[in-house]
Amino acid sequence: MPMIKPAIVSPGAPQQHKQPSRKGKKAWRKNVDVTEIQEGLEEVRDELIKGGVIVEKDSADLFTLDLAGDASIQKKYLKGSKPLKADEIIAQRSAVPAVSQKKRAGDKTTDGVIQPKRQRTSYVSHKELTRLRNIANGRQSEALVEVTEASYDPWDVQKDVEEATQDPRFSFLEKTKKKVAPATLKHKPISLAVSGKDIPAVKKPEGGYSYNPVFTDYEERLITEGEKELAAEQKRLDVAEAERVRLEAAAKSAAEAEAAEAKADLSEWEEDSAWEGFESGAEDVRLNAKRPERKTQAQRNRIKRRKEEERKAKMAAHIKKKNEQAALAKKIARDLSEKDKLRKSVVADEAESSSEGDDLELRRRKLGKVALPEKDLELVLPDELQESLRLLKPEGNLMKDRYRSLLVRGKVESRRPISFAKKAKRKATEKWTHKDFMLH
Repeated sequence: MPMIKPAIVSPGAPQQHKQPSRKGKKAWRKNVDVTEIQEGLEEVRDELIKGGVIVEKDSADLFTLDLAGDASIQKKYLKGSKPLKADEIIAQRSAVPAVSQKKRAGDKTTDGVIQPKRQRTSYVSHKELTRLRNIANGRQSEALVEVTEASYDPWDVQKDVEEATQDPRFSFLEKTKKKVAPATLKHKPISLAVSGKDIPAVKKPEGGYSYNPVFTDYEERLITEGEKELAAEQKRLDVAEAERVRLEAAAKSAAEAEAAEAKADLSEWEEDSAWEGFESGAEDVRLNAKRPERKTQAQRNRIKRRKEEERKAKMAAHIKKKNEQAALAKKIARDLSEKDKLRKSVVADEAESSSEGDDLELRRRKLGKVALPEKDLELVLPDELQESLRLLKPEGNLMKDRYRSLLVRGKVESRRPISFAKKAKRKATEKWTHKDFMLH
């Protein structure tokens, strides 16, 4: 229904507009435009035909609350997107039910479940009757089987002697070889620790290995590992520098060899030209040049004395250099022995303090020719430390850890995996001994 609103502006006097003259033909009644009024009346008549004037109806009759939504909006927005093939297959539904693929049940068709047979209490089978008769006559054929625990000792000497006894009927067969236990089976495993003590299978970790360690323990371990890495990097740089110097020396020696070869070729060419009389500068030599005079005996003695003095000076310098090198070698040997003694004393102190060996420092002589695998660095950076055990990420390889533990404890030797091992070529031949017979 129409709503009446209060006037916003205070009403005033009606405005007096200038009206045109009404004496002309334009002011006649037939020239008045009543189109808007006619359209309004037609609209009211249409509303009356359809059920009443909309303005006069209540809001509850005109509007309704939509709780389901419009399905056309979803179709409109999903029209551009292609549905999945699975949705298309699922959406294909027919009013006619599908033909069943199963065979139709006939008169003699069952559900496949076998009904249990009823036990006849008054019937005894022939097998059961025979068994009862044997028991009654005292001829029990089935012997009682005693179950014993299976035990087999591959190093049993008595059993080997019994198996070595061969039946004379089969003397032509090859005798079975006795199983001999290896001598190293009774030996104690050799620990690879420097102290020689047994390394535990699972070592008790120290404070620096904790997921939330004390600052002092973690700092000490971080500095130790950092020094090791710096030493390894310096060693790598020294090796690279030595390789560079070696390559430079090789290139320099090759250049010198080429220059010497070129000089030798040039000297040969000059000798040939000298023989042919084309030696350079031969025209400037005067024919009346004074020939060198023959040396006197005094000059020869003087030259001989000078050469002897040079030889003695050279020998003295060589002896002096040799003595200096020997003194330097003794000094180096003395320093190394002192360092070795100091290291042994430190190792002995650590060995006395702890009854277990350490796998961080191993002895030089290993078991086998293949080097031991390096131990994984069990250290995280300061920003990777976790305060909670739940946030700790598992790292490392348990199988590699156990394998290295077996190696350092001396249980097994370090081996290199061989992917494609060479197999011995075998040739099958037929023996002709069955044709070697003698007539008596």
